[in-house]
Amino acid sequence: WQRIGPRMLDHEGKEVPGNRGYKYFGAARDLPGVRELFETDPTPAQRKTRGELMKDVDAEYYGYRDEDDGVLLPLEAEYERKAVSEAVQKWRTEKESRVHIYTVHNEEVEDEENREETEGEEGVGFIAHVPVPSQKEVEEALVRRKKMELLQRYASETLQAQSQEARTLLGL
Repeated sequence: WQRIGPRMLDHEGKEVPGNRGYKYFGAARDLPGVRELFETDPTPAQRKTRGELMKDVDAEYYGYRDEDDGVLLPLEAEYERKAVSEAVQKWRTEKESRVHIYTVHNEEVEDEENREETEGEEGVGFIAHVPVPSQKEVEEALVRRKKMELLQRYASETLQAQSQEARTLLGL
């Protein structure tokens, strides 16, 4: 009944918020805890709608008129000069430190497997950076592979073990 009953009012007709049946008269209203009960909270500032916010956005907001005052252009030019000179200096140091892998030396190469030069139709030298096997080496590898396949297919395990043992004893 109290929750839906009549509201409690003070003698001036003001309702005490959250009163639960208490009334404050005279000097009791000036007590520190009671004074805050009668003060109303300031209303929060009205939030602007999206349309009101966008109304103030123009070309200056996006920085399209920054160059108009003439202050920014000299600063940007100085910074750009510094950035370009640093980038050029960095590029030069990297270029000098890199080893040029495509240079053709006139010296004879002792290890023909590591580098093989052939000349194409235009006369441009080709340099292989990986060991390229010769035709003879390729044929030997194919013969070895074929021999192993035939041994696996037709020879027994004991015969293979014996042949392996003989190879190790002979050092082959």
